[in-house]
Amino acid sequence: FPYPQVMFTACELGVFDLLLEAGEPLSSDAIAAHLGTSTTGMERLLDACVGLKLLAVELTQEGALYRNTEISNIYLTKSSPKSQYHIMMYYSSTVYLCWHYLADAVREGRNQYERAFGISSQDPFAAMYRSEEEMLKFMAGQNSVWSICGRDVLAAFDLSPFRQIYDLGGGGGALAQECVSLYPNSTVTIYDLPKVVQVAKEQFIPPEEHRIAFYEGDFFNDSIPEAELYILSKILHDWDDDKCRQLLAKVHKACKPGGGVLLVESLLNEDKSGPLETQLYSMNMLVQTEGKERTAAEYSKLLGAAGFGEIQVKRTGKLYDAVLGRK
Repeated sequence: FPYPQVMFTACELGVFDLLLEAGEPLSSDAIAAHLGTSTTGMERLLDACVGLKLLAVELTQEGALYRNTEISNIYLTKSSPKSQYHIMMYYSSTVYLCWHYLADAVREGRNQYERAFGISSQDPFAAMYRSEEEMLKFMAGQNSVWSICGRDVLAAFDLSPFRQIYDLGGGGGALAQECVSLYPNSTVTIYDLPKVVQVAKEQFIPPEEHRIAFYEGDFFNDSIPEAELYILSKILHDWDDDKCRQLLAKVHKACKPGGGVLLVESLLNEDKSGPLETQLYSMNMLVQTEGKERTAAEYSKLLGAAGFGEIQVKRTGKLYDAVLGRK
């Protein structure tokens, strides 16, 4: 049943933002009038949100009055520091369209951008960044994920000895910002495609943040500068094993002796029996990318093949975990 679509629709229409701004419970008629929707449709949407524990309802003499729950105030309003609004909108407008063709993805073993959007699926990121609007939605969505998961993965190991850090595929820079906040003596360089770097500079990273720098390039085809630590957050899961080995070998060659690489990924159990969220992410990699989610042992094997040793794994208890390899 399309539970997520109820949440996506309430986010898109601005239900949670309106109730936060109102500061008091509102009737379905008032909410519909404010948001320009039908009263019958809004009432059903609000009741479904109550069923999903995203809203609470109070019956009064004037009728039913709706208010946000703590979860929706924290995660579904645009103004919250931990807002997941942007990732919700990305899933609603892009990811779910690819999931319509899940059976085709399973039959063919490849992503479904061609069927969903009528564009070539040969380069997944060219498809993801098919317009500036899509690229911005993706970057904002990834930033929102790190607002609730970033500190946990960066604190899984003591990274304070590493002063010169490259965040490969760092996108909008939310993880880089968490990193310099947690390790103020370090500098982080976001390495990403030129158009991504430009958007990050203009819209996401404050100009006064001098501990974050930028490097434009394609890390598969261009050189990787020397650094003490490389962060690959949600990068390897986009690619097949051959591409992962290719990238990790380049990182190992560039890495300073004694340095390392930090992988941030959602780890499957060794028997792949769970976690359910990670299994579903792996299905998402099937419909959207060339990659998959992996076990800690599989990531360790990829790191070892590239020359990294002293491999450590830390599970955070949240969506993303950390694997550290040393040179």
